Amino acid sequence: MRALFPNDSSFETPKPERLIERILNISTIAGDLVLDSFAGSGTTGAVAQKMGRRWIMVELGEHCHTHIIPRLTKVIDGQDSGGITEAVGWKGGGGFRYFKLAPSLLETDRWGRLVINPEFNSAMLAEAVCKLEGFTYAPSDTLYWQHGFSTERDFIYVTTASLTHEQLQQLSDEVGPDRSLLITCGSFRAVRGGYLNLTVKKIPHAVLNRCEWGKDDYSLDVSNLPAAPPVTGQPRLFEEVV
Repeated sequence: MRALFPNDSSFETPKPERLIERILNISTIAGDLVLDSFAGSGTTGAVAQKMGRRWIMVELGEHCHTHIIPRLTKVIDGQDSGGITEAVGWKGGGGFRYFKLAPSLLETDRWGRLVINPEFNSAMLAEAVCKLEGFTYAPSDTLYWQHGFSTERDFIYVTTASLTHEQLQQLSDEVGPDRSLLITCGSFRAVRGGYLNLTVKKIPHAVLNRCEWGKDDYSLDVSNLPAAPPVTGQPRLFEEVV
């Protein structure tokens, strides 16, 4: 790290790469997944990459942009000659994805009710609800009510609007008898049993029922994560918001 940032004093005592190499040699084999919840200057990821391990690092500080990303980019491009590079014969290669933590989906309003965070625009909200409900986010260019799908015939529509019986009936007619639609909306007025191809839920209750509250033991069940993009040509840095 000193060689990569010679004039930087942000990290006075960075961990030696050889120390991390020894730890990973004792506890992992090639292909294992290494987690560093406090990435710091990115030493764990750099060493894991050079040793053929997969890795996840978490960091909230601005040095994620000033240190970690530049450092890992140099490692992948084969421009990092320090640390264990020579010892393990590292020549560069691979890639990584970079995720930004999105703002909280829910916030408390002046009356103490949980409501959708206004920082979420319509596309962010639709993608978040798709993920929570187990749907693949894939908005249609032609059908406004198709924000995602779970099968070829099962779709989801996300809206903060209040839907009337007439609007739900129109949606039911457009969906047709051979498809099904999950609707998550602000509120709705419906005829009981009137839409055999629709399932209607309210937001944020549809979201609240999928959250785990008061737990700090890493028990949160995160599913339907975005798939890694296919590797073609030169490795790239992928940035997404989650």
